Amino acid sequence: MDRRVLEKLEFPRIREKLGRLAASSLGRELAHALEPVADLELILQRQQETTEARSILRSFSRVPLEGITNIRPALRKARIGSSLEPRELLAVADVLAAGEGLQKFFAPLGEESPLLQRYTKEIQNFPGLEKRIREAIVSEEELADRASEELYRLRRQIASTNNRIKERLDNIVRSTTMQKYLQEPIVTIRENRYVIPVKQEFRNQVPGIVHDQSGSGATLFIEPMAVVELNNRLREYQAAERREVERILAELSQAVAQVADEISNNLSILARLDFALAKARYSLEVDGVEPRFNEEGYVDIPRARHPLLEGDVVPVDLYLGREFHILVITGPNTGGKTVTLKTLGLMAVMAQAGLHIPAAPGAEMAVFDQVFVDIGDEQSIEQSLSTFSGHMKNIIDILKGCTSRSLVLLDELGAGTDPTEGAALGMAILHYLHAQETRVVATTHYSELKTFAYKYPRVENASVEFDVKTLQPTYNLLIGVPGSSNAFAIAQRLGLPEEVIETARNFLSTEAVRVEDLIRSLEEDKVKAFHDRTEAERVRYRLEGLKERYEREVARLEEQRRETLTKARQEALLIVNRARREAEAILAELRKEAKSIVERERTLAAQEARQGLARLREELEEEIEELLPQESREAPRDLKPGEAVLITHLNQKGYVLEPPEGNQVQVQVGLMKVTVELDQLQRVASEGPASAKSGTGRLYRAKAREVAAELDLRGLTADEALYQVEKYLDDAYLAGLDQVYLIHGKGTGVLRKAVQDLLAQHPHIETFRLGGYREGGTGVTVAKLTK
Repeated sequence: MDRRVLEKLEFPRIREKLGRLAASSLGRELAHALEPVADLELILQRQQETTEARSILRSFSRVPLEGITNIRPALRKARIGSSLEPRELLAVADVLAAGEGLQKFFAPLGEESPLLQRYTKEIQNFPGLEKRIREAIVSEEELADRASEELYRLRRQIASTNNRIKERLDNIVRSTTMQKYLQEPIVTIRENRYVIPVKQEFRNQVPGIVHDQSGSGATLFIEPMAVVELNNRLREYQAAERREVERILAELSQAVAQVADEISNNLSILARLDFALAKARYSLEVDGVEPRFNEEGYVDIPRARHPLLEGDVVPVDLYLGREFHILVITGPNTGGKTVTLKTLGLMAVMAQAGLHIPAAPGAEMAVFDQVFVDIGDEQSIEQSLSTFSGHMKNIIDILKGCTSRSLVLLDELGAGTDPTEGAALGMAILHYLHAQETRVVATTHYSELKTFAYKYPRVENASVEFDVKTLQPTYNLLIGVPGSSNAFAIAQRLGLPEEVIETARNFLSTEAVRVEDLIRSLEEDKVKAFHDRTEAERVRYRLEGLKERYEREVARLEEQRRETLTKARQEALLIVNRARREAEAILAELRKEAKSIVERERTLAAQEARQGLARLREELEEEIEELLPQESREAPRDLKPGEAVLITHLNQKGYVLEPPEGNQVQVQVGLMKVTVELDQLQRVASEGPASAKSGTGRLYRAKAREVAAELDLRGLTADEALYQVEKYLDDAYLAGLDQVYLIHGKGTGVLRKAVQDLLAQHPHIETFRLGGYREGGTGVTVAKLTK
């Protein structure tokens, strides 16, 4: 699309706003390069990106976009064999981490964001390369000691040699004999060599090499002969260290070069995701909607708002292309016609660039092959500086290039020349575009153009409402009513004498006065209808909002009810299991004591224990019954064979075998047939008879979900880890796991100690130990759960 058209419609300002909303320089580059397209498939893909990203921003407080930086120059360096600097390698590692992080973030979002998830699936991960870089480099300027064994050895030798030099020099400067020769008892460095400051007059008393002297010449910086050899050795070690650092950087750079194309592709995907999220942020900022698209050439935009206007923007309803192809907006120059024109043009290019448009839901846009505008030279919404010659040159180009699939926007058609000739030219231009079946919106203040709509089919008049009382435009677009200049009304309101106004009316023809009065009457009726419709729409939007809030609240309460029921059942199961363990402990203690008494006493004690256990179980069952929430529902009636039901007190699903008899019915649960009271059943959606492979029904005795046998705690603080372990052990116990693996890493040992202190006093844990050689060693604690 022509660059000048986009500038006239102020689309570059939209791109600037998008750029500021991007998280990376790469996303900003895509924002600044955004162009509308005419390919419907590509438009729909871009719109889907924006819609999916907007949904993500509404669902998640944070999307992991950290680390997306422009490393293309570094990749080019690596490709030609140059070594990368540490900071460049760290940037590569950050990009690799960002790709892996976003891939993990989008992995479970296939239903909500299928397109964006598909992008992230194309990201190629290189965890080994990222790990090598991070292990080798500790900052933007420094390599880690352990980057290689040779580097570690050299740095230890450098440190050892440094210490030996300092130790010898310290002995020298502390010597009572030498102190009188020294300017100060310190050790310093000159030309990368350790030296001491010696007074000029004692130069011969301190054998060594002079490397520098003070500005006054009173002090010489001498390297004593006692450390010359050590200083030489230190310089050799430092040179070897630099060579080893260069070797490591070259090796890492070569590894980057081998996958530079794949990393570059990752970078493009990351930039695209960042840009999609920037579009989504802009959609939320302007309260935009995704428009529907058609190829029939019609536009229907309810409550459109110009996105660049600040303050209270009056929305307008814009439609074109169904009943009429050409819309002629008439009225005074200050009536807001140009705003309406620019709003439609900007909506078109925004939509075809993949951006949401600020309008009400249900907006629909045509796909235009081109958008042409004639809004004057360097014109903004606030001013008009167009000339007749500029208009004509622009319109000539438009007439040459437009088709039936184009949108043409003409501001002040025919202006800048003699009104009679200008009006005639305007009608001729509209006649030509009418024959081309081009979609046109034209503004004018010439009354002659109002009659054009009455002479030709599929042409409609419109006006922007003007409040004569306040002498201000209201910016409400009234389609179907031609505009009036309101010159007499405005003059009268401003205080022009009545006799002057009447004289002016007498100069008008009788027909002109009659038409003007008819237009004014039509405008008043249209305004009243417009305001009535606006109020009706406001009430409808409010009711739709209340309905949506009600549905969300019902869903929230239902979810809360299910969560409460599940939690109560889980708590009840925990109580039962604790009671079982306590009862078994009592029996075990009684059996132990019974060995030291006679058989009769042992039997009596066991009987008492069983009775006590029975009483305890009865009490616990009553407590559990109180804990479980009682759902108020009526017993299902008119059950038919084959219907799916839920046996509520067993939490088991079954199928009705025959019609109820009295208050009971026979139900198939797995391979079992049971007779159940009707008030213990609940209808559920049928999924068909149970397969023979489904097994027999079981009581809900353990947590009905799979729990992993290991828990990774690395990267958590001690408090966060202990909270996770507490919850995990309860889940594992309910799931019936015998043994679990807690991965805390080796590190400083603080996390391992905290976890093992918790295990030592946890009721579910029988024993625990550190992992074996193949289990993770000291980085893992293996815990055995009680039965």
